[in-house]
Amino acid sequence: MAGSGGFFSAMDSLKCMAESVGINNLSDDASRLLADEVSSRLKSILEEAVKFCAHSKRNRLIASDLDHALKIKNIEPLYGFTSNDHIPFRFASGGGRELFFIEDKDVDLGEVIKSTVLPKLPQDLALKAHWLSIDGVQPAIPENPPPVSKEAQRQESVDPALSLKQSQKEPKGALARLERRKKHVDTVRVKDLATHELSVEQQLYYKEITEACVGSDEGRRSEALHSLAYDSGLHQMLPRLCTFIWVGVQVNVEQNNLALLIYLMRMVKALLDNQTLYLEKYLHELIPTVITCIVSKQLCLRPDVDNHWALRDFASRLLAQMCKNYNTSTNSIQIRITRLLSRALDNDKLALSSQYGALSGLCELGPQVQKALVLRRLKGISERIRSFLQKEGGTPVDRSAAEHIKNLLLKNVTATLEAIRSPPDILEDYTNEYGLLGQYLHQAVKNARNTRHGAGQTLNSSPNPTFSAKVPTQRAFILQSNQTTRGIHLTQQRFFTPRAVTSPSIRTPNIIRIERSDN
Repeated sequence: MAGSGGFFSAMDSLKCMAESVGINNLSDDASRLLADEVSSRLKSILEEAVKFCAHSKRNRLIASDLDHALKIKNIEPLYGFTSNDHIPFRFASGGGRELFFIEDKDVDLGEVIKSTVLPKLPQDLALKAHWLSIDGVQPAIPENPPPVSKEAQRQESVDPALSLKQSQKEPKGALARLERRKKHVDTVRVKDLATHELSVEQQLYYKEITEACVGSDEGRRSEALHSLAYDSGLHQMLPRLCTFIWVGVQVNVEQNNLALLIYLMRMVKALLDNQTLYLEKYLHELIPTVITCIVSKQLCLRPDVDNHWALRDFASRLLAQMCKNYNTSTNSIQIRITRLLSRALDNDKLALSSQYGALSGLCELGPQVQKALVLRRLKGISERIRSFLQKEGGTPVDRSAAEHIKNLLLKNVTATLEAIRSPPDILEDYTNEYGLLGQYLHQAVKNARNTRHGAGQTLNSSPNPTFSAKVPTQRAFILQSNQTTRGIHLTQQRFFTPRAVTSPSIRTPNIIRIERSDN
């Protein structure tokens, strides 16, 4: 009968609760089913709470044990019951009912009115606005997150568990036990840092930056690139920006959209110029996108007309900058890149435009790479582009690519050949070693030596050289404090000094200004 009495008490409680929320005339069957379900749920929660109490080495159940039990069952805990002391429930019975309640303390209003110290009024809710960034620079105010230094980003990329190790260091003194209790909280904090959740302001900033960088407004694009190059608070958005560039290059290479590819490479340039960002964790996305813009077969809809060569040269300079900044003995970025570009040069079936990109990338890596990988392949390149240079066949695209390859080699390899080859320069040696390109390289090296030799003679012949400037046809105006301006025309004089311009009626000049003549 006791069990039956307890059962009917639970039914009565459920009926009272139902009436309090506006449900009248709840049937006995529904009350019985709800009572069984509630009893089962409460029993399960209490069992979990007792486990937390036992693991905490306590004999008394407190409110936080119930909160933990609710959390482990994915139920939102009841907020407000945070007392660590025993809650003094009072028992009352009567009329066949049992009731437990907390006795409220009586407050004497007279004492409250006479008291000189009144309780503080609760503050009203208010909104406070602050600047996320001003002219692309994040202001150092308490509302903004502090920018992470480049060294901290580098250490985190090398050792992702660094923050966990720092938090798990055993402190000295009385806080040791407290830190050991918070060990599970530190683990959760590391997980939160890995997710890189963006605030609403950062999401808006990301949307505006990406739209401006690939939009049609050049003014907004310049401002967006300036922000990417100098803003110090971009480390949380960096993975999303790199993914945006990576996907953008993939899509626009398929669509042969040259303009958007140039805009995306300018974004890469801005990120590389930002001294507060550490990009080594994202090179696996940036390097393939840059190499794609270098060696892709076709980057535009009209390769015989559009200047896609400038994009390949620009991407090659970016690749060289990455190798210079991030190449280490551990990752061997430069070795892997040079091996990839060298295989592209050795593939005779590859398009000439792709071989131009591979040559441009290798030439930008410096004289040592040119000497080791480019010079010994010049003869094979000459044999392949011979017919196109002599205009004996091929499409206009191939003839244009061959001409650009020749100009690229004359521009970059001439200084290397001048340094490694001793005079005299014999044409036959150049043609035997470098094929058709040998005659062009021979003439370029010869002109470079003559120019350097002529420059040395002119500088040495001056009795008191003050400065030198190359002026094919210029007009020098000598301004004096006590005479009018006189103009003297210099005809095809490559170097000159103030003493080279002499006249009986002109005194020592005070200011010298050089202006180009249009005649």
